[in-house]
Amino acid sequence: MWGGRFKKKIDKDFEQFSNSIHYDYVLAKYDIYHSIIHVNVLKRAKILTANEARRIVAALKTILKQIEKGTFNPDLSCEDIHTDIQNRVGKKVGRVALKMHSLRSRNDQVVFDEKWYCDTEILAVGEPLTALLYNITCIAEQHWGEAFIGYTHTQRAQIVPFSSYVLAFYSMFERDYTRLMAFYDNLFKYIGAGALAGSSLSREAYNQETKRLLKNMKLKNFRVAENPLDTVSDRDFIVEFLSILSIIQMHLSRMAEDFILYSTQEFDLFNIPEEFCTGSSLMPHKKNPDFLELVRGYTGRIYGNLVSVLTTMKGLPLTYNRDMQLDKEPLFSSIQIIKDELKIMAKLIKGITLNRTGISRTLEDERLYATELAEFLVTEKKVPFAQAHDCVGRLIRYAEDKKVRIKEMQTRLLKTFHPALDTRTVKKIMTPGYAIDSKKSISRRLPKLKK
Repeated sequence: MWGGRFKKKIDKDFEQFSNSIHYDYVLAKYDIYHSIIHVNVLKRAKILTANEARRIVAALKTILKQIEKGTFNPDLSCEDIHTDIQNRVGKKVGRVALKMHSLRSRNDQVVFDEKWYCDTEILAVGEPLTALLYNITCIAEQHWGEAFIGYTHTQRAQIVPFSSYVLAFYSMFERDYTRLMAFYDNLFKYIGAGALAGSSLSREAYNQETKRLLKNMKLKNFRVAENPLDTVSDRDFIVEFLSILSIIQMHLSRMAEDFILYSTQEFDLFNIPEEFCTGSSLMPHKKNPDFLELVRGYTGRIYGNLVSVLTTMKGLPLTYNRDMQLDKEPLFSSIQIIKDELKIMAKLIKGITLNRTGISRTLEDERLYATELAEFLVTEKKVPFAQAHDCVGRLIRYAEDKKVRIKEMQTRLLKTFHPALDTRTVKKIMTPGYAIDSKKSISRRLPKLKK
């Protein structure tokens, strides 16, 4: 395609090193759409006759059907997907295919292809993310009102409703969904940038042909390039997408870590469905949370993909540079990993069961109710909080040192810590029901999924 300038053939090792067909074939469908638009614009400009344009478009649509049926196999001897499609069209229509690339550049093609690919994949990520959100609400509703244990610093902190615990992850993933859809709404796809300076083909022709192709596809935000230098050099959209995916991955990893931790015998709070676990090749008793560990492990890959593209772009001069070819593998990799993880996590969370015996045993830890005792003194007895905090702290320390239960202490002993304390009050306050009901600020409703 560019051999006229050179006397020598390209070095075979360099040719193999620079090829991208083994991964950029993913963009084939979008490259065909770009070509259909461009060919029809060439027809308007009378660079192609109506018959030539019709034959090329027919060949492109035949290839498109193969892609949609899953029967398209890239020719790995080609440099990239653009060359592969050009060659396939040539085999179908002959030398007229050589006109297909008139007045356009791969620089324009590739950014158009990548943006349309991202447009499609945003929705593909949103689907399992929505399923995960829905299944989180289901498990929250299933265990509505049941007490659970909240932690800070990985130390027992206070009693919380299990629904509040699991809906904390809902809030994380809901923010992810909002970020994803905001990105979708603002992802503009440009065409007609040429190599960097624009095209001698008219804006109006590009506008009309783009609208004609897209009118039945329910797609938006397609425009003719306003500043072609920026268009061909822009990879902000990939950085932004990878950033959103990295945040989703962070939330998946946090969820995975919690589930791994709380399903251990040491915590013994809930059980992970065994179809997402594996055993040991040596130890017959093992039930290992391998899926969750892989989620945690893939976080390094997802973060690395973001940093890879950021590093590639950090010092590139305007406009297009071949370095940008290396943006695709990180993008494709992160999207596939996230889609797989979300799909499996949505199924896993449906199968989680609470270990009520383990939870009940933990709820007997009287230290979990220390804050409620202090708040009782403040709200009901008007004790200054610092004083309430101090006296309850001393009470907890006394119970630990003497290895006695606070609820079994006599009123006379309790009053040595504060006159307002007595056995009846302590027994009332130090229960899961009281701890949950005393919190007036928390929502008592399930969130509603956005359409």
